[in-house]
Amino acid sequence: MSEDKNRATAAAILPLVGGARNVTSIAHCMTRLRLGIKHRSMVQDEALKALPAVMGVVEDDTYQIVLGPGTVARVTPEFERLVEEARATAGEPAAVTPDGAAPAGPRPGDSPAPPHTTATSAEELAAQGAALKARRKAKNATPVKLFLRRIANIFVPLIPALIGCGIVAGINGLLTNLGWLPSVVPALAAMASGFMSLIAVFVGYNTAKEFGGTAILGGAVAAIIVFPGVANITAFGQKLSPGQGGVLGALAAALLAVQVEKWCRRWVPEALDVLVTPTLTVLLSGLVTIFGLMYVAGAVSTAIGTFATWLLATGGAFAGFVLGGLFLPLVMLGLHQALIPIHTTLIQEQGYTVLLPILAMAGAGQVGAALAVYLRLPRNGSVRKTIKSALPAGFLGVGEPLIYGVSLPLGRPFITACVGGAFGGGFVGLFNQLGDAVGSTAIGPSGWALFPLVKGNQAIGTTIAIYAVGLLVGYVIGFLATYFFGFSKQMLTDLNATPEPTGATPPSGSPAPGHGPAPASDRPGTDSQPAGV
Repeated sequence: MSEDKNRATAAAILPLVGGARNVTSIAHCMTRLRLGIKHRSMVQDEALKALPAVMGVVEDDTYQIVLGPGTVARVTPEFERLVEEARATAGEPAAVTPDGAAPAGPRPGDSPAPPHTTATSAEELAAQGAALKARRKAKNATPVKLFLRRIANIFVPLIPALIGCGIVAGINGLLTNLGWLPSVVPALAAMASGFMSLIAVFVGYNTAKEFGGTAILGGAVAAIIVFPGVANITAFGQKLSPGQGGVLGALAAALLAVQVEKWCRRWVPEALDVLVTPTLTVLLSGLVTIFGLMYVAGAVSTAIGTFATWLLATGGAFAGFVLGGLFLPLVMLGLHQALIPIHTTLIQEQGYTVLLPILAMAGAGQVGAALAVYLRLPRNGSVRKTIKSALPAGFLGVGEPLIYGVSLPLGRPFITACVGGAFGGGFVGLFNQLGDAVGSTAIGPSGWALFPLVKGNQAIGTTIAIYAVGLLVGYVIGFLATYFFGFSKQMLTDLNATPEPTGATPPSGSPAPGHGPAPASDRPGTDSQPAGV
């Protein structure tokens, strides 16, 4: 039954993105189906957002449909099968036209707007959110941010393995502490550690693939870093150790391999290419990796771990306050992607990243802010429906529907959500400063979904309790800040001007339903679905 449901979701999405001919690439991350789109005009945003399984859409370097954790991993294979079937037969979905133009006939958003029921509806807020996203996308198209996005593309495919191995490591630690099933503990340790011991290979493979080289050559060069035999090699007067340099070394080695390979493709005769190019790529890149990159990247990795530990040990409360408060703006600027290699390095160096639980508090502030918006707008059924549909995902750490559909277009609630994240981050950072480190064994999840991955230097119960209270602090402060400071009097008057369409009498001076100012006809959301993700 679940397979039928996932296939039905994929089948509903395909014609709304222009059909198989309009899809150039398919991938997914933790929560989003990421599609390369040939003709943007053929995508029907409003109809997509109206689908029950869709939490929203985001247009970035790819067209991203937010389906939520778990669901996206099941829908994506079904979507890929449908695309392959459509391309293999003549039965292309009707949404595709022979000339590549947008399909004829009315589309959502092209018809006249329905009667006005609220002074400022979720649709109008979503329109503002869409405009903000468009401006953000234009500002984010800088060489540095595009490079960071490509770095993120290297690590995002690794997240499922990091999560799975991280949870197995948590189970293993629990059994070890309790002294239960001693015969099973070594097997769990192997399962949890196997991937991490070879993560450099996967990073090298993905790096070469992302930057236009031969993926397997990138993996081959990166494999040198984890080969036990490097312990017999001396560089810079020191014996190398397997794994030295970690993911940063693998990243640098694979980037070098791509450049060497491209150079060879330009200068090596075609008749010799199959022999000479891979040989020179591995040889030259391997020598530089062994006698340079491993040592340098190892020093950088150690410095990152040392600095993170020092920062939270000496100024944890302040550092947590700043990191928790600024994370949502970092996401808006696209700069959060620079943290992905740092998280992975900390996990490899220390067994967990102390930064992620602090940054997760930003989502808690966002949830608290949304709850306050819900209570402050009792007469705005449109916005309240959006919040109700997006809150479950928000508690699980998927904050885009609330950010782009509610808080960001409203303005003030976005700032007060950041305040909630700052206090939550400061709380977790304070305990790091007091010696109770709180970390995560994997990256990707946040909110309640992070509980199975929480790990620290104290008993697991203590670590979980600190994280849980940190979330509570984020919820409460985000709620209070938004409730008391998130709206001006004029905002409350405008947003609550029209009652829900239940026949109640409008307040004195408010326009009756259908008589207020007409909303924009280009409406990027629906009353029942979160918009603008």
